[in-house]
Amino acid sequence: LRPLYDAMEAMVSIQNIRRLEENGSIEIAPLAYMRGRSLQNATVILDEAQNTTKEQMKMFLTRLGENANAIITGDISQVDLPRHKDSGLIHAMQILQGIAGLDFIRFDSRDVVRSRIVQHIVNAYAGDEGNEKS
Repeated sequence: LRPLYDAMEAMVSIQNIRRLEENGSIEIAPLAYMRGRSLQNATVILDEAQNTTKEQMKMFLTRLGENANAIITGDISQVDLPRHKDSGLIHAMQILQGIAGLDFIRFDSRDVVRSRIVQHIVNAYAGDEGNEKS
């Protein structure tokens, strides 16, 4: 969960984050803690979704209740699952295209905000991917 806290701390002080957690305004929890829940009147963020399995992604998406929104982020070029496991994010992108109310937004190196050097690194790896397949 550290990357999520790091991103939040870039915008809000750690004291405010703790206060929001204590009063129940926000909850930060591992994906495994979503099983069996119904998330209503909430905006839910699933970060690093490229590392979910198909089963985990289905479980997460089926937790969404009334007035709930989900923001799912992931970099499909950085899947860390074992070779025999398919990414739930990639699978969801394939089977959920065209469903009303769902939108997919794809970013590229122009959207990198970490630093200019990271933009160049992302571009270099994107150009190298064609060479790996030959």
